[in-house]
Amino acid sequence: MALMSVDLGRGTRRFQRFVTLGGSKPSGEPPKPRGVLDPDLLRSALRHAFRKLDPRLLIRNPVMFVVEITAVLVTLTAIANVTGFDPVSGASGLGFQVQIAIWLWFTVLFATYAEAVAEARGRAQAATLRKTRSETTAHRRSADGTLEAVGSSELRKGDIIVVEEGETIAGDGDVIEGIGFVNEAAITGESAPVLKEPGTDIRSSVTGGTTLVSDRIVVKVTSDPGETFLDRMIALVEGAKRQRTPNEIALAILLAGLTIIFLMATVTIRPFGLYAGTTVSTVALVALLVCLIPTTIGGLLSAIGIAGMDRVARFNVLAMSGRAVEASGDVDVILLDKTGTITYGNRLAASVTAAPGVTEAEALDAALVASIRDETPEGRSIVDLVRKRLAELGRSAGVGDDAAYAALDKTIAEEIPFRAETRTSGIKTTAGTTILKGAVDAIETKVGGLPEEVRADSDRIADLGATPLVLESEGRILGVIELKDTVKEGLVERFAEFRKMGIRTVMITGDNPRTAATIAKEAGVDDFIAQATPEQKIAFIREQQAEGHLLAMTGDGTNDAPALAQADVGLAMNSGTSAAKEAANMVDLDSDPTKLLEVIAIGKQLLITRGSITTFSIANDLAKYFAIVPAMFITVYPELNALNIMGLSTPQSAILSAIIFNALIIIALIPLALRGVAFRPAPASVLLQRNLLIYGLGGIIAPFIGIKAIDLVVTALHLA
Repeated sequence: MALMSVDLGRGTRRFQRFVTLGGSKPSGEPPKPRGVLDPDLLRSALRHAFRKLDPRLLIRNPVMFVVEITAVLVTLTAIANVTGFDPVSGASGLGFQVQIAIWLWFTVLFATYAEAVAEARGRAQAATLRKTRSETTAHRRSADGTLEAVGSSELRKGDIIVVEEGETIAGDGDVIEGIGFVNEAAITGESAPVLKEPGTDIRSSVTGGTTLVSDRIVVKVTSDPGETFLDRMIALVEGAKRQRTPNEIALAILLAGLTIIFLMATVTIRPFGLYAGTTVSTVALVALLVCLIPTTIGGLLSAIGIAGMDRVARFNVLAMSGRAVEASGDVDVILLDKTGTITYGNRLAASVTAAPGVTEAEALDAALVASIRDETPEGRSIVDLVRKRLAELGRSAGVGDDAAYAALDKTIAEEIPFRAETRTSGIKTTAGTTILKGAVDAIETKVGGLPEEVRADSDRIADLGATPLVLESEGRILGVIELKDTVKEGLVERFAEFRKMGIRTVMITGDNPRTAATIAKEAGVDDFIAQATPEQKIAFIREQQAEGHLLAMTGDGTNDAPALAQADVGLAMNSGTSAAKEAANMVDLDSDPTKLLEVIAIGKQLLITRGSITTFSIANDLAKYFAIVPAMFITVYPELNALNIMGLSTPQSAILSAIIFNALIIIALIPLALRGVAFRPAPASVLLQRNLLIYGLGGIIAPFIGIKAIDLVVTALHLA
């Protein structure tokens, strides 16, 4: 799927459901997805907008806080006029003061309303998630093996629970026994059950609130109450834990600085007017100040940040912070794990080739014994392949000969688990014999060399893009196992889009260099790292970061956790281990590693949107200067009428029109702030040039047209 065809405003099925508050229609029709201007969301946001007028809350936005102070000042001026404390008559009298006060209050309200609308979707999602979260009965297993029924709120990290078919899983955890299918629609929106089993990084993790629809599993709880995945989702989508990003903070500081500068400049105008022989009214000074400071971006800054996280959530990606979303927009290097990301991750045994001087039956027996306790999908596929072949050869322990298979299992005295450092696994028999299977170079290093025939078989398998595993027992090479995997469709086009954005893709794999090179060429990545250990991944990330690059990485396994934590953007799969999800700063609920493309596009869209509206906000000040400055001094300096290029009717009409435009432009840009500026894969220089042309030039032209149109209405209605 090409990036330009991705609707970044719509998202995936989970969002389509979460943004509906009322469920299905009475007729049974599915509810339509809520848009930016959905009436229910707009109504629910209005109440929160008024709450945000509290100065204690608004002070976090210095620009709008200053506007609120000026609104209070003009309101007090109007009250003083009514009470006779400071009477002003004529065109600049009470009616003019009241109108300016009203539009200043509207300016502040529109800014708080923009933030409230951005938060409304999060509240809608949180409301639906809360319905999913409920007290669930769990069957906790004691040390003596007995089961006790307890509430899900009583579960603690490390507890063991047993889940039967049809029961709701009471807490987050990892499957340690059993195999079953789990319906995760409550979390992902996908109704198709997902296989869960122990011993694998991509299918062992389960989430509280999901339902076991088949068989029986035993789960080790990995989180305490209040810290579950569902609890974190509720807090994050609701915005309770949203922290402003570094760029957002930097821009807020810049806006505050500009506000102080313009405030000082405005204060000096009254003495200048007195020197020129005229008194500049407080209302006019307030109007000038509000039009000078960057109220447009000041009013929409928070909404843009909230909407960025919301857009990520619509793609079933849970961002732990706005910092992660923003950082994804600056990423220029992506690390992609081969298994499960570039390939489907279902490596299955395809063949067993005997080494020179070894019979096929002997090689098959060794492969079977080395894999009999291996609970990974690869290990079970080796067992299935070997038993079928043994049955064809009429040997014991083949398919149908379960008694011999069970007897073979009893000869195993010790399991040797796979480790990233050794890249081998196997068993030790009761007779003291060790049988291993592992990476070609690992076995070669262990035994001090490989027969040429075995080397040739390994190279042949690797050249096909498959993975060779060498069988070894007590220093003797017994054969080679071929594990096949498949590259996912459409990756070549996706990686080409990455290159258009100036992003380099690097594949990481534990395979040997020949296999890695074949897969990398087929997938279209820019580079690859073969035989990578967790330490090598972190070293590569740190090296790239030291050179000034920002890195993103996807992963799902425990061995990916350190690198996910080190990367600037770490996207973990929901189907992955708890360690990976804890280390990452984003979790993909759909467990689609290629989702990183959409995440990066959303991050870039966030940065572009903020930059575009900032450009527009600063550019549209030009027209306001031509409206207000001549109006303030035209009675003293009639020559200033030459600057009235818009032909505004009266000084009061000019000031009022500029203030009205200043307020309305915020409400007009709310949809753009929430939806984001349209984004297409292109170099940064091209995007910058395009947006400067549209929002820079547009920001200069639009206010001239808007202020003139408002002036015509104000004059026609005799408002000034």
